[in-house]
Amino acid sequence: MSENEELIDLSDDVSRHVLAAGNGGWSGLELIKGLSGIRVRARGNQLILTGLDDRVDLVKRFLRILQRRLDTGEQIGKDELKRMFEESTECGTKPETSVSVREKPYDELLTTHSGHVVRAKTANQQAYIDAIRHHDVTISIGPAGTGKTYLAIAMAVHALRERHVSRIILSRPTIEAGEKLGFLPGDLMEKVDPHFRPLYDALQEFLGVSRFQQLLRQGIIEITPLAYMRGRTFNEAFIVLDEAQNTTIKQMRMFLTRMGHGSKVIVTGDRTQVDLPDSRDSSLFTLPEVLNKVEGVSFIQLRDRDVIRHELVKEIIRAYESYYHENDESPQ
Repeated sequence: MSENEELIDLSDDVSRHVLAAGNGGWSGLELIKGLSGIRVRARGNQLILTGLDDRVDLVKRFLRILQRRLDTGEQIGKDELKRMFEESTECGTKPETSVSVREKPYDELLTTHSGHVVRAKTANQQAYIDAIRHHDVTISIGPAGTGKTYLAIAMAVHALRERHVSRIILSRPTIEAGEKLGFLPGDLMEKVDPHFRPLYDALQEFLGVSRFQQLLRQGIIEITPLAYMRGRTFNEAFIVLDEAQNTTIKQMRMFLTRMGHGSKVIVTGDRTQVDLPDSRDSSLFTLPEVLNKVEGVSFIQLRDRDVIRHELVKEIIRAYESYYHENDESPQ
């Protein structure tokens, strides 16, 4: 296969993201230069690409996706640009296999209280959102920072605003496996507050502090420890169980059977962060085997590539996975 040279004109917006040196000399051009089998030069608002056709097509695909994302008004920073480049070029020599899916802007879920648009940032996150829309029970498993909880709560708020449900129920196992709340000072809400702070933060971001507190007082939003859900049934509710890796098989069965008419259930967890005395007791390891044939249940696996935090978090996750693999150990 022969090499070809192609000149590509860039818009001003794309040029700022690809050519402008920022972040200590870092630019999107460095990403393209790191792609094997291609050479690239910049001239004004143009790129001159030299390489095999399939390599050139990958770069063109990345630039096309970048342009479409910028056209939506999305603010794209360094980490997001790198993630976009990796997604755009991951399919190797056959970029046409997923162009029709990946070039579409990701769904806009809602706008936060401060005006920030919430949407999926990776293909797996979009698959997660679609699963929630089309299934009554969605189980999301993945490492920290992949948006498991954030997107679940965003979908819950969206469902409440659209009157698809009348309540939001958020739950977590509180203190490891035992949930020994009696040893903590204060009333129930004061006892569980530290454990539910990440959920508070997300809800306040979406709703604003005043609206969140109002809905909490009215019982439209309920935040409750897993142990306090026994014996209850939730109709027309959006129910989220967070940190599910710290639930036992019996606790998970109890939780899933709280689901009433017109409700949706989301379960999120990370198999590498089990706090139970014996990680083998975690329900996350048995759920796929138990529920894989149950219609209406969807499993979504989020991975390190879906991490939407500091780029270093992704590398830390990979380093630990490599360590466990090399030492033949299970994450605890």
